[in-house]
Amino acid sequence: MPRVVPAVIRALDVLELFLDRPELSAREVIERLELPRTTVHELLVTLVDRSYLIVVPGQPVRYRLGMPLFQLGAAFAGRLDLVREAQGVARDVGAACNEAVHVAVRDGADVIYLVKVDSTHPVRMVSAVGRRLPAHCTAVGKILLAGLDQASLDAVLAKGPLPGMTPESITDPERLRAHLDQVRAEGVAADIGESDSAMRCVAAAVRDHSGATIAAMSISAPIIRWTPQAHLEWTELVREGAATLSARMGYLTRPR
Repeated sequence: MPRVVPAVIRALDVLELFLDRPELSAREVIERLELPRTTVHELLVTLVDRSYLIVVPGQPVRYRLGMPLFQLGAAFAGRLDLVREAQGVARDVGAACNEAVHVAVRDGADVIYLVKVDSTHPVRMVSAVGRRLPAHCTAVGKILLAGLDQASLDAVLAKGPLPGMTPESITDPERLRAHLDQVRAEGVAADIGESDSAMRCVAAAVRDHSGATIAAMSISAPIIRWTPQAHLEWTELVREGAATLSARMGYLTRPR
């Protein structure tokens, strides 16, 4: 097996410290990585020489990330393909639950389904890639609406009355706002017969490198298979699937 290069690992450790701090001093790097002073000095000098770090004058001298890291990140982001990546993750999630899995994006007050993986059960959800539905009636749509800032959500809700698809649909804007607060707190959304009385659905957010919600992933099943235990299992599974897709889209969980 090829061996890893310790000096490269340490340099990457230094750069990753800046994921949650805009600037760091040499002393802070030493304390957080528990490396010798000489080693840290050599790493910082090398990274500055290659412009991966920039010196911020002051007492003490501090460092911040340089332009080459932005260029590398931009090159990575430019090669990401949401649909391609979503198809692979959705297939894995579908294989784990044998229910329909969707990935959707928002278009105004609606959602559009980009990816669908079918269940092999004879009784399953009827849907199609490209289908458009009112966002507030679907689990994926609630996730996407919950990801909006207040002004953007106001703009969506100002477009007119909220149509209902079933008697369970939320059509009152203020009730929807309260419901979206709950979605944000829980990190998942459910469609309890709101788009189709015979179906149930749970969804989670897909995020990009900036942490913005760019899509939502869902698991959908007929009410006859939607047991309390299945609901719990599928909620965790869709969380994991959305997190996997988010990671492929460049999202990094920030260190606490």
